[in-house]
Amino acid sequence: MSSALRPLLPRFGARAAVSVSTPRVTSRVPMVTNNIYRGYSTNSDAKKSGNGTLLFLGLAALGGAGGYYYHNSTQSIKTPSITEAKTKSVDYNQVYKDIAELLDEDSDYDDGSYGPVLVRLAWHASGTYDKDTKTGGSNGATMRFKPESTHGANNGLAIARDLLEKIHAKYPNISYGDLWTLAGVCAIQELGGPTIPWRPGRQDAISAQSCTPDGRLPDATKKEDHARHIFYRMGFNDQEIVALLGGHSLGRCHPDRSGFVGPWQEAPTMFTNEYYKALAERKWIKKDLDNGGWQYVDKNNTDVMMLPIELDMYHDKGFKKYFDLYAKDENKFFEDFAKAFKKLIELGVPFKGDEKVYVFPKTTE
Repeated sequence: MSSALRPLLPRFGARAAVSVSTPRVTSRVPMVTNNIYRGYSTNSDAKKSGNGTLLFLGLAALGGAGGYYYHNSTQSIKTPSITEAKTKSVDYNQVYKDIAELLDEDSDYDDGSYGPVLVRLAWHASGTYDKDTKTGGSNGATMRFKPESTHGANNGLAIARDLLEKIHAKYPNISYGDLWTLAGVCAIQELGGPTIPWRPGRQDAISAQSCTPDGRLPDATKKEDHARHIFYRMGFNDQEIVALLGGHSLGRCHPDRSGFVGPWQEAPTMFTNEYYKALAERKWIKKDLDNGGWQYVDKNNTDVMMLPIELDMYHDKGFKKYFDLYAKDENKFFEDFAKAFKKLIELGVPFKGDEKVYVFPKTTE
């Protein structure tokens, strides 16, 4: 969108995007003045891009398998290198509102919203959890340190971390783990997704001592059994895995981040069940990439893509019934996604049990 059009949009501009090819309006996202919507940018190498692969399928041949491994991968997060959370002096409702104000402040960033990259930050900070060793997860916010910040799956996430520094400067008592996960919740809700209860309690690591090893997030070039291996390690079942995958309705892939190119659907700043519909209803063909890899693209709109592992998962007997369910029932998808995402961002967090649970109202309503 031209910057000249920016004044015509209300503050939530990018959050009201709809499909370019098949426009739609949902009751969850308010209509935009004069029916002006933001769809996806056809420039896959957009300046200042940083979404990479939005959620958990962010590793590709261009760095997914490489990176650093920290030697003490079984170290508990509960060490003297963790600071005590200072939750009582933080106005989390105002933090939510301030994050919402950041989402579409730069109309030139990707498809006009920082929301998808903030969701990806919350995901990648949380998805490193290992239930057997009880390491990883959002507690500690260890992505602030090398080597974890340089893991291939985290390419581009410095943009999200840097963006949130202005929020942390305003609220210095909020832990980074709480800030990052709250930003993910805010982005999902403000882009039209379900309400997700959130509670504080994450503590910050003060050194790289608690960094997780590389390789804990899935590789998008592998098969469906790999996805199960990764997510079973965190404690998720097949239904939860497919529900979480629906977050790919947001964002796009970048060749300099994940090695893949394009959005999963034409409205990458709207949280809907369109991802599942696209998998079920479109004709997918293979496309070779300049880097030597390949991906699927929609035969009728080759700007839209799917990752190799996603088609394998869709055709898997155990997974397929959930894909088909969510393609038909968006309300059920929203319900299951909210539960699974809340579980994800709370993995490994040492809650005391007396934390206040926040249900933030959407600023777009």
